[in-house]
Amino acid sequence: MTTTLEPSTQGTGTTTVVTRVRDRACETPTGVAMRSKEKGLWRETSWSQYWDDVLDVAHAYLDLGVQRGDRVAIQSENRREWLVADLAAVAVGAVTVGLYPTNPPAEVVHVLRDSGARVLVAEDQEQLDKALEVSAELPALEHLLYIEPRGIRGRYTDARLTSWADLLDRGRAHRAAHPGAVEQAMAQTQPGDLMTLIYTSGTTGAPKGAMLTVGNVEATIAALTGPAGLLDPPAGPKDLSLSYLPLCHVAERIFTTWNNAATGIQVNFAESIDTVPENLREIQPTFFFAVPRIWEKLLATVQVKQSAASTLKRNAGNLGLALSAKVATAMEANGGKHTAGSRLLHGIAWVLVVRALRDRLGLRRVRWAGCGAAPVSVDVLRFFMGIGVPVHEVYGMTENTASATANRPGRIRLGTVGEPHDSVELRIDEGTGEVLTRGPATFAGYWNRPDATAEAIDADGWLHTGDVGVLEDGRLRITDRMKDIMITAGGKNVAPSEIENAVKVSPLIKECVVIGDRRPYLTALIGIEPDTVGDWAQKQRIAFTTYRDLTERAEVKELVQGIVDGVNAGLNPVEQIKTFRLLPKLLDHEDGELTATQKVRRSALAERYTPLVESMYSKGARS
Repeated sequence: MTTTLEPSTQGTGTTTVVTRVRDRACETPTGVAMRSKEKGLWRETSWSQYWDDVLDVAHAYLDLGVQRGDRVAIQSENRREWLVADLAAVAVGAVTVGLYPTNPPAEVVHVLRDSGARVLVAEDQEQLDKALEVSAELPALEHLLYIEPRGIRGRYTDARLTSWADLLDRGRAHRAAHPGAVEQAMAQTQPGDLMTLIYTSGTTGAPKGAMLTVGNVEATIAALTGPAGLLDPPAGPKDLSLSYLPLCHVAERIFTTWNNAATGIQVNFAESIDTVPENLREIQPTFFFAVPRIWEKLLATVQVKQSAASTLKRNAGNLGLALSAKVATAMEANGGKHTAGSRLLHGIAWVLVVRALRDRLGLRRVRWAGCGAAPVSVDVLRFFMGIGVPVHEVYGMTENTASATANRPGRIRLGTVGEPHDSVELRIDEGTGEVLTRGPATFAGYWNRPDATAEAIDADGWLHTGDVGVLEDGRLRITDRMKDIMITAGGKNVAPSEIENAVKVSPLIKECVVIGDRRPYLTALIGIEPDTVGDWAQKQRIAFTTYRDLTERAEVKELVQGIVDGVNAGLNPVEQIKTFRLLPKLLDHEDGELTATQKVRRSALAERYTPLVESMYSKGARS
């Protein structure tokens, strides 16, 4: 039976992301809501145009027969039409379902079938083809809307197809014939109404649809943008952000769609994930959120450029970065704030290297930087703090609308994910060490999965996060995922994520997966960073052709061994990596090794590379 949330039919003027956009369009119609790059130029969309497009598409949905509670799916890269399609669905009381652009057909069919989506908004031919390939298994899918017409017009005859341009025309016609119909639908919205289904990454099974309500989203907006929120002073229309992480993920939905509607921050859409470094330099955002992999990549870029610089520039850079390290030490002891001494040192480092460095990274104007969604090494955070970009770790998950804790400006403690938001109750289970949260942002449950919902939320309303953590002076430190905690053959409990992060601090390492559950000692599967290791190999005059060829070079294995040895020196014997194997290829989502959010599927990896794993436990393998 389909899970539904019964909406009230009596409107009370509930605040939603849609009413926020409407109000901004009324108050500042010519203000810039977002920018997209077209043919090499950044083109602006005003708040009035944004709202006008939302109204047109919402009217088109009504004309297509979309009703309150129906699911509208979107599979596209980040772009203005994603936001318009999303908010138009919310406006008429429908439920947005996001799909990753990288989802293969097998995952597309699961999400569309599980959600029962009636409408799919596909970005282009590639995304449309995925849906058409599995459409026979999707009886509920009635409408296929596409944004980019290239390769589609004139080639497809499916009666369900409608182009974005035709959709807008249809909406304008319905709007003229039924003025106020969308506003009437908006007036019926209540805080308990289902607003979006966000499918979990599925590291241990098929993705589940987390049900987030209007009230959940508004609670998160209040926690992040209110008086005790992330920014001081708060974000506003003069601030800029870069949108590049998948919009179907709760974190990017917060920092692009919801934050934009709530604060007026100007959203700039990256051209693609590959152009993020270039777009960062162009935009120089004031507000920048990134997952650990992005921060690690930025640091690796600095280290590679520094090593390749001329002697004079390298010496100046080394001096500036040495001063920045001292700045980081002083700021870390002061909650992320400058002291008089650190400000002086920062000024010298600024002239020597930091000004040019931050400009090249695209971080020159950043006044708030955040990190979340996965563990990150303290060494990475310390580097950015030293160059004047304190990165605020935040913590949350889809099931609590990604708002549980945050490091506040001036109260940063590296190695923790900060303090609970004012609206959030947080405690640690005494028996298991699991982090439990409770508050208005706790989700309504899993779509079609009452059994999984009962496991996630107990009778007292506590959400069981699956994370293990400790509280230190009111701040939360996450030690690992409960399912990832290993018990060695000797009965020792080991949290692998901290070991893995210590290895991945090196710019030469892309992935590290520690193995050791019920094993006599710890081992690891390690993936090298092809750019940095390839650059190193060329300087060493080591010939290679492919990624696999590079991993098989004895010199590369020796290089990685040195990194592992350095990490082991700071660990207890039971936590040390006794031996490792280099992965012969980059991990890939389509091969089932990574989730769409680039999280490693440990069980799939261990199964795929069983011979490599077993070779580390064969006689004589231990180093």
